Amino acid sequence: MKKKVFIDGSEGTTGLKIFERFCGRDDIEILKIDSEKRKDPEERRKFINESDITFLCLPDAASIEAVSLVDEDNDHTVIIDASTAHRTNEGWAYGFPELAPSFREKIKNGKRIAVPGCYASGFAMMVYPLVNMGIMGTDYPVCVTALSGYSGAGKKAIALYESEDKTVDLFAPREYGVAQQHKHLKEMKAISKLEREPLFTPVVDDYYSGMIVSLPIYTHLLNEKVTPEELQKKFASYYEGEQFIKVMPFGSEAETNGFFAANVMSGRDDARIYITGNDDRILVSAIFDNLGKGASGAAVQCMNIVLGCEETKGLVL
Repeated sequence: MKKKVFIDGSEGTTGLKIFERFCGRDDIEILKIDSEKRKDPEERRKFINESDITFLCLPDAASIEAVSLVDEDNDHTVIIDASTAHRTNEGWAYGFPELAPSFREKIKNGKRIAVPGCYASGFAMMVYPLVNMGIMGTDYPVCVTALSGYSGAGKKAIALYESEDKTVDLFAPREYGVAQQHKHLKEMKAISKLEREPLFTPVVDDYYSGMIVSLPIYTHLLNEKVTPEELQKKFASYYEGEQFIKVMPFGSEAETNGFFAANVMSGRDDARIYITGNDDRILVSAIFDNLGKGASGAAVQCMNIVLGCEETKGLVL
């Protein structure tokens, strides 16, 4: 029997990309709301409660409202929320199954699943294993830089970047979040079990999609001092068997002459981790699509886990 799926916020970038990933699937039925009623609470209530799975691709306040529309006696609808609203809330599964078996188990059995933020995904896939393996202390002064395509900034920003009249500053990389209040900081700290929020420098650039998140490490500040090659082996072992996280062979940056392009994973739903540097200073880099493993692809992966089908179904690896 086909599972009924509703996308609340289907006209936004994340909703549209989720819908694209359903192309050719015969195991689900998409419930489509009339575009004129897509903001009508009662109409949304009807579709949410009729569905087996509802994706929330909405601003935070609208996502919180959507959850309140689930009937008290509804024990079948699974909510997969792509907003920031519930990522650190008790009772919600964090939608990054590769971090540990407990994450995948909570997703599989949960009724409330929060999809990680794009920057937070790159951060967690690097920092969580380091803390979990005991290599990095929870008090380590973490500092990360990230470069993203403009598609992660929403429909209004996309329109500005793709306008024929765009201003000169939009042709260059733009650093933002300089007040250190970025909305992903809360989950970065909480999920990776750090004692303080990291120093985070996000940059948006004039290309559509793709992201690189970079974590510099001073080895003398680690609980266990490791070489880059040793750390690569530890990461490779940690993610062994995972289809969506590929730890690249040590030294493989030579294939691109030591350059990492942030858009190389655009259109894909998996991620690559590179480990470079020297015995004193190591750089861990995560490269993925901010719309793939950083958003819509991760949401569909969570749905596949809930449905008990192949995790890669409908996704591009």
